[in-house]
Order: sequence, then C-alpha cells, then structure tokens
Amino acid sequence: MNWLFFALAGSIAQLIDGALGMGFGLTSSTLLLTLGTSAAVASAAVHFAEIGTTLASGVSHWHRENVDFEILKRLAIPGGIGAFAGATFLSSIDLSGGTIFISTILLLLGFVLLYRNVFQTNIKPNMAEVNNPKYLTFLGATGGFIDASGGGGWGPIVTPTLLATTEHEPRKIIGTVSAAEFIVAVCASIGFLANISRIDIDWSAVGGLALGGVLMAPVAAKLVSVVPRRPLGIAVATAIIVINAVRLVTT
Repeated sequence: MNWLFFALAGSIAQLIDGALGMGFGLTSSTLLLTLGTSAAVASAAVHFAEIGTTLASGVSHWHRENVDFEILKRLAIPGGIGAFAGATFLSSIDLSGGTIFISTILLLLGFVLLYRNVFQTNIKPNMAEVNNPKYLTFLGATGGFIDASGGGGWGPIVTPTLLATTEHEPRKIIGTVSAAEFIVAVCASIGFLANISRIDIDWSAVGGLALGGVLMAPVAAKLVSVVPRRPLGIAVATAIIVINAVRLVTT
C-alpha cells in the first residue's frame, strides 16, 4: 500500500507544481521527511521520481507551446551541473546534520513561496540583466544546487526570478522552468547514484511519486491558467513552513 500512498502524494505535488510552476520537490520532500526518511534518501527519491514527472510535464508544456527553448538551454546546463554538486554535497552529510540542513532549506523556501504569493507586485523587468549570459547561468547553477541539496527549490527560486526580470508570459516561464527541471532531475539523480553506497533508496517511494506525478502532469499543464494561484500558493507555503518548523524544533 505504500506505493499507492506515494502515488497520491505525487499526484497532489504535481498538481501544485503545475499550477504554481513550483512545489513538487518541496511538497514531496516535506512528506518523506515527515514519514522519517533521511534527508539524502528523501532528496534522492524525489529526484529519481522527477525524471518521469518533469519529462511528462515538459512534454505537456511543449505540446501547448509554453516553452522558450533559448532560455531553456541557458538554464538547464548550469542547472544540471549545480544539481550534481548539490546531490554530492547532501550525500556526504551525516544523517542528523542532513535532516537539519534540508529542513532549514525547505523552511526558507516556504517563506519565499509565501512572500511571492502574498506580496504580488508588478516589478519592472531589468532586461540588461536578462540579456547578460552570466545571469541565467548563475540562476540555473544556484537553483540546481539548492534543489538537489535541499530536496526541492528549483521552481521557487527560478520561476519567481524570471517572472520578475523578464517580459515573458507567465505560462511561458512556468513551462520553460518545468522543462529545464528534467535536466536538473537527471543530473541530481546521477549525483545520488554516484554516492549510492552512502544512502539506501526507497524505491517504492520513487515509483509511487513518479507514477502519481506522471499521471497528473498533463492535467496540471492544462490547469495553469485555471487554478487560482495565489490562494493555493499561500496554503501550500504555510503548510511547508509549519511542518518544517516543527521538525526543526523537535530535532
């Protein structure tokens, strides 16, 4: 029955991710840590599962013409490198230290998500930064490292930043970030596989999360313009903050 529970969790996480352009890793990692999974195993399971979910999500967004391939290329390559480094870093931390580290990252990302949805302002794009090749390289590498080492974070870091600094349609940004996350997930998974002797992967969690996420991906891509983003974002962010704050206190 475990895999059915994880499949349900994967479906919910992918629906949130598709509607907000972020949230699969945050939601799934928070759930796995709540169930007592170690930090490295939680992040590894999420990223193995995301290989399937992000591929399905990326294809769905591409089919609906939500992907900007120029930005995709400039984000995905440094993002993959950062993800591999983050996976290697997390795998080298002891179990107790890893739990504290990943819960802290998830807590901070919860606040980022909450801030983004509570204080929605129209920020004037700084196109000079966007046109600088180093800008997207730095953004991708940073997002990839935090995503792998924190069990999530690619969407909460990259999506709001691009929304604030480009004139692209929100659907294009969400679709592009979701498609680039496939490369990030693959590279993070390779990083965890390279350190497989240090962690014990729960393959039922991987399979369940992947199955639920893949089945929900086409629906999530279709609901981007339908689901009320702000109330959903506030609710998800609040839950992530509360759960990880309680975990840090008890730890």
